[in-house]
Amino acid sequence: MKLFVAGLPYDLDDAELNEIFEKFGKIVSARVAIDRDTRKSKGFGFVEMLHDADAQSAIENLKDISLGKKPLIVKPAEER
Repeated sequence: MKLFVAGLPYDLDDAELNEIFEKFGKIVSARVAIDRDTRKSKGFGFVEMLHDADAQSAIENLKDISLGKKPLIVKPAEER
């Protein structure tokens, strides 16, 4: 299951995003969205988890957590 994660601190990188979610299960990929022009984080990213149950656990456990000034928003990613 692919998750959309918003409310990330702007200095968080892919490895740190992976570290947050690996506590809940196997990670396929973890990417912080980067602005093409400034090369800085956009404050959101995507995490793909191998098992849907692990992704649901991450959604439930991270919904009221703040890593910086803003609370995290973790939900299933919408298809393009």
